[in-house]
Amino acid sequence: MSNNETGSGGRGTSTTAAASAEGRRPSTRPGTGLVTVLRVGSSRVGYETRMYFRTTDSVFFTFLFPFIMLAIFTAAFGSSGNIGTAPDGSGGISVGAYYLPGMLAAGMLLSGVQNLAVDIAGEKGDGTLKRLGGTPLSPLSYFIGKIGQVLVTGVFQAALLILVARVLLGIDLPTDPEKWLTFAWVFLLGVITSAFLGIALSALPRSGKSATAVVIPIVLVLQFISGVYLQFYLLPDWMQNAASVFPLKWMAQGMRGVFLPDSFASLEQNESWDFPLIALNLLIWLVVGLVLSRVTFRWIRKDT
Repeated sequence: MSNNETGSGGRGTSTTAAASAEGRRPSTRPGTGLVTVLRVGSSRVGYETRMYFRTTDSVFFTFLFPFIMLAIFTAAFGSSGNIGTAPDGSGGISVGAYYLPGMLAAGMLLSGVQNLAVDIAGEKGDGTLKRLGGTPLSPLSYFIGKIGQVLVTGVFQAALLILVARVLLGIDLPTDPEKWLTFAWVFLLGVITSAFLGIALSALPRSGKSATAVVIPIVLVLQFISGVYLQFYLLPDWMQNAASVFPLKWMAQGMRGVFLPDSFASLEQNESWDFPLIALNLLIWLVVGLVLSRVTFRWIRKDT
């Protein structure tokens, strides 16, 4: 072998070692074409979904939690009468019907933000991401797998929650096709936005063990100020304004616009459902989440 060949091989080895040491893959990795990236990402959706349902705490705290809370609110406050009744006591809707939109919005947030933030932080802590970083898997394929899992489980969760509300709790559902079209785009935007924000938030915990302690309080506070557990129109103005900064408020408002009677629109901040404003805010947060997730994501933590 010539000296030139030896030198070339040495530089290649050094480049690979340096890239590995910094937590990056070498630039000449196989399988980086868009078709391959999409194919690998799609195949990971099934894997991620199976792993999700095999994790007991994830299923309980993200998938079943909205069901439990809806049942608790219905049982605890159902005897107090309908919400939004007229002065003569007529009209209004049941407690379960009022809280159904909030539970749907909470399910979107839990499936995306809480589930992915805790899950990815755990994968960083146990070395899973470090091992994946040594394979041809691209970050985009990894993101597709995670977001696809959130979409699949989110659709299943929402469908089951609506079915339970109708069959077991006797809650009336919308009959207008336009309402269901609104539900579709609010749900899709909300789930994808939550997924990107969950990926971005996973960079915050210092370790996998601390992820739950860091993420759950954030998610819990957002649910209380965004009209999920409390009637939003009864919250003080400053709290409503604070909630308007974050996406959950708009997700919950969108779901209320779908499932509550139009007369309840007067209880919102602008006395209307504001669907264009809902779409704008969710799109803004989707872009913010996308940028943050790509900027902050690392196969290996910088401080490792």
